[in-house]
Order: sequence, then structure tokens, then C-alpha cells
Amino acid sequence: MAQFSIASIALTQVFGHPFISKTIPLLAASTEAEADEGLVVAGVLLSLVVIYFASKLGGEVCIRLNLPPVLGDLVGGVVVGVSVLKLLVFAEPGVLPESSVVINLLQSTAGLEPAAAAATFHSQSEVISILSELGVIILLFEIGLESELKELIKYGPQAAIVAVVGVIAPFATGTLGLIYLFNSPLIPAIFAGAALTATSIGITAKVLAEIGRLTSKEGQIIIGAAVLDDILGIIVLAVVASLVKTGDVEVSNILYLIVSAGVFLVGVILLGRFLSPYYVALVRNLKTRGPLLISGLIIAFILSYIGAAIQLEAILGAFAAGLVLGETEIQQELEEQVIPVADMLVPIFFVVVGAKTDLGVLNPAVPSNREGLIIAAFLILVAIVGKVIAGFTILQPNTNRLAIGIGMIPRGEVGLVFAGVGAASGALSESLQAAVIMMVILTTFVAPPLLRVVFKEPEAEPEEATG
Repeated sequence: MAQFSIASIALTQVFGHPFISKTIPLLAASTEAEADEGLVVAGVLLSLVVIYFASKLGGEVCIRLNLPPVLGDLVGGVVVGVSVLKLLVFAEPGVLPESSVVINLLQSTAGLEPAAAAATFHSQSEVISILSELGVIILLFEIGLESELKELIKYGPQAAIVAVVGVIAPFATGTLGLIYLFNSPLIPAIFAGAALTATSIGITAKVLAEIGRLTSKEGQIIIGAAVLDDILGIIVLAVVASLVKTGDVEVSNILYLIVSAGVFLVGVILLGRFLSPYYVALVRNLKTRGPLLISGLIIAFILSYIGAAIQLEAILGAFAAGLVLGETEIQQELEEQVIPVADMLVPIFFVVVGAKTDLGVLNPAVPSNREGLIIAAFLILVAIVGKVIAGFTILQPNTNRLAIGIGMIPRGEVGLVFAGVGAASGALSESLQAAVIMMVILTTFVAPPLLRVVFKEPEAEPEEATG
């Protein structure tokens, strides 16, 4: 089953992908019958109860096993999601309201009319998806606050090398391997190879923060490379989407993305350094409740909007906002106030990623999955080795190169965007789609525990981590 997110819809809208022509009629059809607004709220509340329970239970189990709590969020999401209990199910193509335990519960206990079930299901899913996207925005804002801009700049060249090699190596190997080993057509092979280029900065950054390695040399290289990877991933997706749509690559679109990404990040940092003293003075003079937190969120949301509006990811804007505000004298105070907001929203993102993960693609009894499993084994190998090789391009002595490579492994929600767009466009066959999704699942779940192994973490850190 294809996996979609708000990010995938936004990207396909931006690039004029055929997916949008399929999405709009779907959304219109699902909202023909009016949703019961009160029961939409009730469904969202029930969904949040499920999310927080899954996050806490999974996190507590993982931390007692000396595993990252974020892995507990992902596993908890899988358990409550489409693969197992179906407590957290989303209105996607082919998914009926009857498959959602929450909708069934609303029908049996709260009087939800069957005619309004589909619209209520869709609205509830949209709200949870939006909260999930807010969660990753807050996460990247928090990571930006915790990161050292000077250190990121210091390790910028190394991060750039890791990012570029981490994109080229898996893309070239995956594409050529699919063509010559599995006789895959050119465009599907390119699309699947492009899915190998992604890196989920959210998952890696969360693990690094949990084990106390975010501000280390390796941590800063990983974060810098992951940010560049995100930009390169968007560019690669633009190229591949254009290739699928027209058979040609629009050079002007590629140049626009490259220039806009550079101007945006450099401009935000330079302008932020100039305006930050005025910002601090303004915040100090505000008398209403929560001036620091609210003003910080305003800046994060404005930059997130700009990032999305210029065809980049919103999370890049949030990360840039955190970097700029992290250089001010109120950094520590702001970070302390953001933590409770992150504790409320960030678990939603990770549990939703797990809940949307369809483990049915691993079932060898399904004929299309058998071929997909063989291709998936190849893609997983390329996905891991390609990023690990990128880590070993760092020539600086006394650097944990293996940790850098492993930190770049998880594809997470970024990989799901590629899978979703590829499936909607028809570029991926069922077997190749299953292989890409399986690659995303395995790389997302294997990286957090491996990071714990390759880093010699401080003894006190696991006790302080929270899920």
C-alpha cells in the first residue's frame, strides 16, 4: 500500500505531478457528505490517546533494553497502526472507514451515522497528519536550538562531502543494479534509485540527542549532511518527477531549487545574526504570558512557511530558525520552554510514521511480494553500504566514520514520500514499490540501535532520555 504524507502532497503539487490529479478528486469525493465536527474532535482525541499510550509504552520498553526511545515510538506506531491493531488508520486510497477501530467505536458509542463515517474518517486523519507535520517541524526547531552554528559551519565541508557521496553512491549503484541485475525498465529503476538517496534527519537527530551526541563532531557532521541530503533529495525528486511526467528533465527547475536552497539558508543565517539583538530586546520588553516561546514559534513557523513556499521543505525553515535563535543569549531559556511543546507533538510524528508502515509487504505468501523481497534485499544492502561509504569519506583523524555513515542510513518519512509519489504516478510496479517500502522500513528501524552500538555513549545519558 502506498504511504503518503502532507509533505508528499505538497511536493507533488509543487512539481505539477500527475498525483495531484488523482488526489483532488479523492479529497472531493471523501468530503461530499458532511463530517460530524463534534465526532471529528472525539476521533482526534481518541487517536491522541492511542498515540501517547503507544509512545510511552514503547519508549519505556526500549529504554529498559538500552535502545533509543524513538525506536519505541516507531514500533508502538506499527502495533497500533495499519499492520496490527488498526487503532490508528488513515484515510488513504483503498482504506475504508470500517477498517478504523476508532471510527467503529464512534459509530457504536457516540452515534456516528454511517453516511457521515467517510467524511469524519477523512477529517480525523487530516487533523492527525497535520499534527504529525507540526511535530517534525517542532523537532527540527528544537534540534536547531541544540546545534552549534559555529560547529556546523566548521564541519560544513566534511558534511557536504558526506551528503554528496551519500546521494551519488546509492543512487548510481541502485539504479544500475536494478537495470542490469533485475532487468528493470529505466524510469522505474531511476525512481527506486532516487528513493535510496533520502535521509530522515528527524529520526537520526532524535537519537543523537537522546544519547548525548548531537553536539559532538560526528553529530554535527551528520546533521549538516542530513540537511544537505534533504535539499539534494528534493532536487532529485524534482528531476525524477519531471522525467516520469514528460520524459525530459527541466534544467531551469533544478537550477531554481539549488539557488533558492542556498540563498534561503545563507540569507536566514546572515539576516538572523543582524536582527537577533533587536529580537532579544523586543522579547525582554514584552509583558504578556509566554513572550519567549510564542515569539520563537512565530519565527519558526514563518521560516517554515517560506521554506515550503519556495519549494523546499518546511522542516528546513524550522531548523534554520533554531540555528539562528540558538546563537542568542536566550537560547537556553527558549530551549527549556520548547521541550514541553516537543514532548506533546514530536511523538505524534514518530508514531504516525510507524502506524502508516504496512508490514504486509513482507508477506512472502503474496506473489508480488516475493519478487519484491528479492529486490528489497538488494536495495537494503545498497541503502546501508552507500551511506556507510559516505561516512568513510571523512579523512579527518580521530573521527568515528562508521557512526557518521550509520547516522545517514534511516530513510523514514522522506523515503515514504518517494514511494508514495512513485506509486501514484505508476512509475513503480507492485514488486518494486514493495521493495522500496521494505527498504524504508528496515533502514528506519535498524539505524537507531546501531547508532547506540557505534557510539560510546555517556553512562548517564540513557537515564535522562525520554520517549
